[in-house]
Amino acid sequence: MNRLSSAKQQLTPSRINIYFSTLCFFFPPVLGSVVSFVFNGGGLWSVLLIASGKRRFNVDPAMMALTIAIYAYCAANLVASIANNAIVRDATHLIPLVTFLFFPLSYSTWSITQKATLVRIIVLSSMAACFVALLLAVFQQYWLGTRAEGGAGNAIVFAEVLCLAVMVCVAGALSGMERHRIALICAALGGTIAIIYSQTRIVWLALLLAGIAVLLINQHRLTGRNLVRLLLLLVAVVIVIAAVGFQTISGRVEFLRSDWDALAIHGDHTTALGLRVALWDIGLKAFRAMPLFGHGVGATQLLIKQGFQDQFGMDAGFNHFHNGLLTALVQAGILGAVTLAAIFVIAVRNASLVLRNSTDPIERFGATMIVIVVITYLTAGMTGILVGHDILDSVLMIFLVSGTYLASGRQVSVMEDHALPVVTENRGLSQVTEDRIFPPETEDRALPSTTQ
Repeated sequence: MNRLSSAKQQLTPSRINIYFSTLCFFFPPVLGSVVSFVFNGGGLWSVLLIASGKRRFNVDPAMMALTIAIYAYCAANLVASIANNAIVRDATHLIPLVTFLFFPLSYSTWSITQKATLVRIIVLSSMAACFVALLLAVFQQYWLGTRAEGGAGNAIVFAEVLCLAVMVCVAGALSGMERHRIALICAALGGTIAIIYSQTRIVWLALLLAGIAVLLINQHRLTGRNLVRLLLLLVAVVIVIAAVGFQTISGRVEFLRSDWDALAIHGDHTTALGLRVALWDIGLKAFRAMPLFGHGVGATQLLIKQGFQDQFGMDAGFNHFHNGLLTALVQAGILGAVTLAAIFVIAVRNASLVLRNSTDPIERFGATMIVIVVITYLTAGMTGILVGHDILDSVLMIFLVSGTYLASGRQVSVMEDHALPVVTENRGLSQVTEDRIFPPETEDRALPSTTQ
């Protein structure tokens, strides 16, 4: 009984959030779809906590702006199904939108966590994910002889979520909040090598663009000796990547060149590039046929299969058009595409306001997370999936929730039975390094609350 009582005392709301956050940032490249069960399970738990009065619904302006855009996108997909009299057909395709609906509820539960603690969890979990992903990638590349796909079961998805982990490590190393800079840089390098082994060319571009963005955000720290160290480090990283991944990189570039020649000279649509071009052509024609509300989320596979047969005389099938915006246009029309774009526009606006007006390292780190996820998703979404995949949808919500909270949110108190509210405080850089992974029990009960 004593052990049971002790274990129960250890599972305070703050500690549950710590374990939950650790899994959310460690699982995506390592265990793939498990992160979807974790995030959606947490969303359901948040519903129960808020409904029972044990959590407050946190109404932060930045969060509410994002919530409106996210809910509008979900509504646009529902309207598309109604307009096509296809609710029954589309029902199973609409269920995954629940992940998006959990956004404000998960935000409210996540925002009881001390911001400094959450930053440290995000950085350390991402660092661990990069190291494990490298081991998986090396095993799959050299032992199994396949493209690295980690635990995601899909090389493109693996590379995309790992790109986020790599950039979090870089942002953590440059932020000045984390002492283990060498370990973070090594983790980022290991994750980059794993991304190269995934052979996902579009994510290589996303990694480059996101890396440049992180450097620009932290340019105020890159002066004098720090700048010299960074340049030397970049040279060393380039040498290592060239030595380890030259054969893979050159091979994929050659494949792209040969695919382009086959398409341009012979009109060959059977290559990876040719199939994508064919999908874009089919998608544009489908959009022009029903531009306002689209065809509904359940019509995509049929449209693609029929389009390949009618336009290219091919028997091929896909569940998306290998372009996120085009997929939204076909499924939910202009309304769906505009509301989907609004999610990313509002997220960037929230981040830019913080980066322009705040010098707090925690807030800037949160804004950097938002910039990273927007660049990665939009870049990878040009030739792949933007939303509509269980892992990618869950990870997008995880980054938008935690990034928005860190950048623009306020910590709220815990409304547990027999517990008084918690003191909330704005902790600066000098206090971050003193923060512990497991905060003291007094965070959950002791003093009246104040807001940041």
